[in-house]
Amino acid sequence: MLNYEVVGKEGPWIVLTPGGRGDLEGIRYLGNRLAKEGFRILLHDRRNCGASEIRIEGEISEQEIWADDVYALLKQLEATPVIAGGGSAGCRLSLLLALRHPEAVRGLLLWWVTGGDVASTHLGHAYYGQFIEAAEKGGMEAVCQTDYFAARIDSNPYGRTYLLKLNPLDFIDTMSSWRDFFIEGARLPVIGASEKELESINLPACIVPGNDAVHPQSRGEDLHRLLSQSEIRYVRTEAELAELSNRDPIDVMRETGTRLGNIFVEFLSKNFQPKKL
Repeated sequence: MLNYEVVGKEGPWIVLTPGGRGDLEGIRYLGNRLAKEGFRILLHDRRNCGASEIRIEGEISEQEIWADDVYALLKQLEATPVIAGGGSAGCRLSLLLALRHPEAVRGLLLWWVTGGDVASTHLGHAYYGQFIEAAEKGGMEAVCQTDYFAARIDSNPYGRTYLLKLNPLDFIDTMSSWRDFFIEGARLPVIGASEKELESINLPACIVPGNDAVHPQSRGEDLHRLLSQSEIRYVRTEAELAELSNRDPIDVMRETGTRLGNIFVEFLSKNFQPKKL
């Protein structure tokens, strides 16, 4: 079961997914902003994230499972075709949703595009490697005690019962398989999708590149070249980026959210003509 929330009562559907393994609160600000512009917003916790159930199983990558899960939820809500948006991990999910279920997606909002060796190594360990190490050293009890899974159990106490029933070797095997998705994705334009696959996406898309080692600006620009109907926008100019170290991080974060919202509102109004409430 997925924990989810719908913001807005009518208008075109948008599904938003946060970055990392964060819960839906990480994307609420943008969801509220777009809902005020006449859109209906689906916010959700992916499996193994937030208050949704923990399930360490499956023959495909966790990223692909997330895309299939949200597709099933969208069908349940009769919300397709949808505009899919997300940052970092949410960007990957949105692209995979468009690739695996093309009939269900009509547009894309993509920010902080992930790719390269640093992203592959860092995320592979953060998402999976650290939990593999915990299981190897102390079994499933040690996994439950990690900061991440302890927080998941706090949000959904049944998660502890589920994890303790798992065979540690099966857990390690699945997590290792999911980690391979990142290791093998280091040379792809975007982790999880080949150049040919990305070129097959023929949808209006707005891309906002990142500017750090995990989300290199070049990866967003490469994605823009591969998506034939995309446009690219930048949150800050080069001069503004150079001044960020002298500013309060909280102010920078708030400003980033506001600017990102402005970019997407402009793109959506141009391409999907929502009826403002």
